[in-house]
Order: sequence, then structure tokens, then C-alpha cells
Amino acid sequence: MAGLADATIEQVEALRALTEMLVGVERTISGLQAARDGILALGSRLAVEVAAQAAHPDGADLSVRTVAAEFAAALRTSDRTVQRRMADAVWIVERFPRLWGAWGAGRITAGHARVIAEAGAHLEDEADRDAFSARMIAFAESEAPNRVAGMARRVAEEFHARPLGERHEDAREQRRVWVRDAPDGMAELGLLGPAALVHGVFDRLTMAETAQADDDPTDLRTVAESRADLALDLLLTGAPAGHDDCDGALAAIVPTVAVTIPIMTLLGRGTAPAELDGRTPVDPVTARRLAGAASGWDRILTHPVTGGVLAVDRYRPNAELRRHLRARDQRCRFPGCGYPPAQCDIDHHRDAALGGQTTASNLGRLCRRHHVLKHQSAWHVEARGGGLYAWTSPAGRVYIDRPPPSNTVTFAEEAADAPF
Repeated sequence: MAGLADATIEQVEALRALTEMLVGVERTISGLQAARDGILALGSRLAVEVAAQAAHPDGADLSVRTVAAEFAAALRTSDRTVQRRMADAVWIVERFPRLWGAWGAGRITAGHARVIAEAGAHLEDEADRDAFSARMIAFAESEAPNRVAGMARRVAEEFHARPLGERHEDAREQRRVWVRDAPDGMAELGLLGPAALVHGVFDRLTMAETAQADDDPTDLRTVAESRADLALDLLLTGAPAGHDDCDGALAAIVPTVAVTIPIMTLLGRGTAPAELDGRTPVDPVTARRLAGAASGWDRILTHPVTGGVLAVDRYRPNAELRRHLRARDQRCRFPGCGYPPAQCDIDHHRDAALGGQTTASNLGRLCRRHHVLKHQSAWHVEARGGGLYAWTSPAGRVYIDRPPPSNTVTFAEEAADAPF
């Protein structure tokens, strides 16, 4: 076994001490970053107050620029950069004060604060933002920002006054394509569009790249390079067959992408949004269209109170266990990793060669990087039931990884003496 399996006790103790020091330093850095944003927000507030008392005709624009220039000159940086930072700081400090407080206390990092605030950007009610922040802070204390982002988008949906379907119709009017020049004769092409279509395009590029690599073993391009080449080939030579209908392109998506749809939404009797690969909400109309075009459905049975995955079945059972693991795990199960299940291996916790059973309790999804790490280093994992993983690091620290809650509807139990 490679990794740190041959480390001495003293070396393991040194690793443990370094880890503790790193955690402490990161908490201090998070607190200082939050304090910096507080100062930037105060600077912006000062500029607004000066402009208001003098009734400046431009509002506070010139005052904010002046304060940004003051800060920038002292920091030896661009005043435009400082002004953008001031705007971001005001957004967190004034609209999400609870979130800013948790960041300053070192409970979460700047990355956590950013993705949570972005997910709750459209919450207008102050009480809703506070309740949303409280729920997400508790979740973020034990998860990486990339995992928090998906959950934050899901939780934010619960606080929106308008259903996702209505908001999606408005948001579609913002779809666009843009170009940004880059150094060395390169440029970036950006695209904003409906999530189901954009993810479908990306998955199609990935599948095409995989097939091409299998056909030509001499192709030395990376996955990213191949995706870019394929995208440019398709855009420059493909026929625009789906542009005449705002939803016509949905028919081109082969349902290898997982869309989780609450049953009442599927039946058209609910407004709860569907979810695309555990990442982003999908409006109910698009979800029903995708479901209607699918050759088969996975039915995920969840507990009506806890929301935990109980079982996965299908009208025509096929690879039932794989579907169950995909529905339960939703991403790589190493702490902090967000790789989707389609890009992960199925791993036996206890090796099959050593008697490990091929059952849900002994299987989990791991991306190739962490699959190798598990087998070729001093990291160990223990399954504790219900999809709960306990990872032990070479330094002896234990990290608990829980499967993310499924996109479902739960019900609170009624009190025994509740009136009928």
C-alpha cells in the first residue's frame, strides 16, 4: 500500500498537529476576511450617508467611487476592484447578517458564504433570508462549498413566493451568448440558457469525447480539450434544427441525466421543482416533458418524514442496485467531493475478494481519484448504515460523510391529541 501507510508514529503525530494548525489558521483567515468585508460595507454606507445629506444628483455613485479610490490607493490596487468588493460586501453584510456573523466566527468560510448568498439572492423578505441563512449555516458547518451550493438552491426554493415555473419563464428572456477575449490568441465563449438544455449539451460533449477516445487510443487530448474541440465543431458545422421552437431542443436530450421529480409535480398537482443531477432546480413543465420522453423511469421511494431513500425500483428491473446507489449517494462519497455519480466508480467498502458482499450497505460511489486514495493510501472508510460513511485520515481524524437528502416532500407527524 502506498500513501502514508509506512509513516512512523512521530510522522503521523506531526501530520495531526499540522492539520490542527491549518484548521486554526483557516478559521482565523475566515474571521479576518469577514472583518474586511465589514469595513468595506461600512465604507459604502458612509458614502451613501454623505450623498444623502447633500442630496447628490447622481445618488451615491460618485461618493462610492471616491471611497473606493481612497481604499484602493492605500491598498495599492485598482479602485474598480475595490468598488466591486464593496458591493459584494454590502450584499453579504446588510442582506445576510446572520451569514456574515457565522463567517466572522469561523464557522463557515468565504466560499460557503458566497454560494449561500448567491442561492438566496432573490429572497426579498428579511425574515425569509434570516431563516434561510440559519438552515444553510447548520448544513455548511460539515460540508464543502460545492456541496452546499446545490443544497442552498434547493432550500431557497422553499422560501420563494413565486413558483419556479413562473420565474423560469421570466428568466428565459435573459438567455444569451457572449465572447470574452483571452491572452495568447484565445477567447472564451459563454452561454446562459435553461439548465436542462445546458447540462444536456455538456453531457453530450462528454459522451462524445469518451466514445472518440475509445475509438482512437492515439488521441492524447485531455477531456477538457476534446470537449472544446467538439463544441466548436458542432457550432460551426451543425445544422440549427432546434432553434425554431423554444422547447424543441429538449427532444435531443437522451435521458442519461438524472432528473428527480416529486410525484405530485409529475402528476401536475404540485409546484415543487424537480432537480437536475442533484445540482440545480428544474421547472415542472420541463421536468414533465423530459419524463414523458424517457424510455424508462427510476422510482425512488423515500421516507415520508425523514426523506431518506428507502428503495429504488423500475417497471422493468435492470441494474437495480446501481440505480439505488445513484439515488442515495448523488455524488462521490469522499468528504468534500462533488463529482456526480455518472463520473464515479462503484466501490466495495470491504473488498469482494475478502468476502465483502455486493449489497447497498457495502457499496458506494467514489470518483476515480478517491477510489485510488482509498485503496492505495492510509485513508480508511467504514460504513455505518443508512449510507453513512466514516472516513479515517492517516492522522487519525474521523470525517463523517452523509448522503445528501433526496429532492422529495416530507410530512411532519401529527400530535396524538390533534383534533380531527
